Amino acid sequence: MGIIEDIENKQIKKDLPKFKVGDTVKVFSKIIEGGKERVQGFEGIVLKRQGGGARETFTVRKIVQGVGVERLFPLHSPLITRIEIIRSGRVRRAKLYYLRKRVGGKASKVEEEKAVLGVVAPEETLESAE
Repeated sequence: MGIIEDIENKQIKKDLPKFKVGDTVKVFSKIIEGGKERVQGFEGIVLKRQGGGARETFTVRKIVQGVGVERLFPLHSPLITRIEIIRSGRVRRAKLYYLRKRVGGKASKVEEEKAVLGVVAPEETLESAE
């Protein structure tokens, strides 16, 4: 590896949740206004993820008063404090640009992914039968 790759690997965050395109997430980022610092949330649907390594970014879109607002976040930025997954979406595309053309209530509708039922281990079934 080169010097640049070593520096980038040190900047990669390890504690990020696994989210994908179509998920509804809430991104908390630090906002610095004057001398004050605060954390602001931005909740919306992940439209795309692109890049790799320390340069990976993702775009989140939400509707505010009937107007679509998109924001691009660097995934490993030190200004992002945390990312919460609100709901997991089921999509069949890598980029959800078609959501930009939708208007009204269906502008942010993505089918929710159904939870996978856990498989019960054989030891647990014997104990529950007794």
